[in-house]
Amino acid sequence: MKLADDRSNGPLTPALSPKGERASIVGRLCLYAAATLLLSSPAVAQTSVESFYAGKQITLVVGADTGGGYDALGRLMSRHLGEHIPGKPGIIVQNQPAAGSLVAANNLYNTAPKDGSVIGFVQRGMMIAHLTNPAGVHFDIAKFNWLGSLATETAVSMAWATAPVQKTEDLFTKELIVGGETGVDPETTPRLYNALIGTKFKIVNGYNGTTEIALAMERGEVQGIGDWSWSSFKVQRPTWLPDHKVNLLLQGGLVRDPELPNLPNALDFVKGDTERKVMELFLAQKQAARPVLAPPGIPADRLAALRKAFMDMAADPAFTEDAAKARLSVNPTSGESITRVVELIAKTPKPISQRLTDILGTAK
Repeated sequence: MKLADDRSNGPLTPALSPKGERASIVGRLCLYAAATLLLSSPAVAQTSVESFYAGKQITLVVGADTGGGYDALGRLMSRHLGEHIPGKPGIIVQNQPAAGSLVAANNLYNTAPKDGSVIGFVQRGMMIAHLTNPAGVHFDIAKFNWLGSLATETAVSMAWATAPVQKTEDLFTKELIVGGETGVDPETTPRLYNALIGTKFKIVNGYNGTTEIALAMERGEVQGIGDWSWSSFKVQRPTWLPDHKVNLLLQGGLVRDPELPNLPNALDFVKGDTERKVMELFLAQKQAARPVLAPPGIPADRLAALRKAFMDMAADPAFTEDAAKARLSVNPTSGESITRVVELIAKTPKPISQRLTDILGTAK
């Protein structure tokens, strides 16, 4: 090989022929491609996620008050999810119960850091809040990053044992005074039932969650509740049924709950195709009854890690054993499946969504 005598630019360097120069360029491109592939590999992504979360805390915003079903499930998740996230971050719970998770959802979308350090656990009504409370919604539900759902759910309507309504048939002929929470299932579900199947619920709003409504039932302030999640009811008031303090009247779900095979479903009383589709749209949210989400815009590798961690937690015997000890019903589903539910809700034909909006309207 000849040496080029470049006295103006320093020491002598090997002279490259055009062929050799092309080979050098190709070699550098190959090295660059290999480095890029390495950096985008799962192992490197895992390392990047691990380095972000190591030694940190994740804030889990629970859009419900302390003591209820959402709070209990949120605290259960906070004890286990971090073990499955690279870096094993701690998780602290922050309750934001106002407006049935609406404040929490708005904050997660607009204010919370979008780096994976804050995630949320909101009430399922947020999935159709753009229909039920459009003035209060400051988020696009389709742009949230869904990590999964801790459970599907069945709504249960019930009356105190001394109430004038004692059985399902009475709901259509007698008034039942029920406690409500503005814009949330205990209020929206009986309102929908009144409009679509002719029940006679009288809703008294002003309560903050099912815990307060249950106390109101015990004090005689109200006669029942129009929608209480079956799994939460079993945990919060496990003696009510055995002690004959309440009568179950109706269940609401796209399918009948296997634990309640003889309790009539609200869908059994729907007449007309439009009314059925409206009811199904409303009940679709219960397929993702305990949704866990992250703000929009978090890095893709952290989102993938959080979704994987959620499903790994769901399969962890320590998680299921802890849930059983706490008498919490869990049947987690993936973030991808929740995303499909959200997309179905978003694609509902306008006449159906408008009918639901007309019934529920803007929460007052």
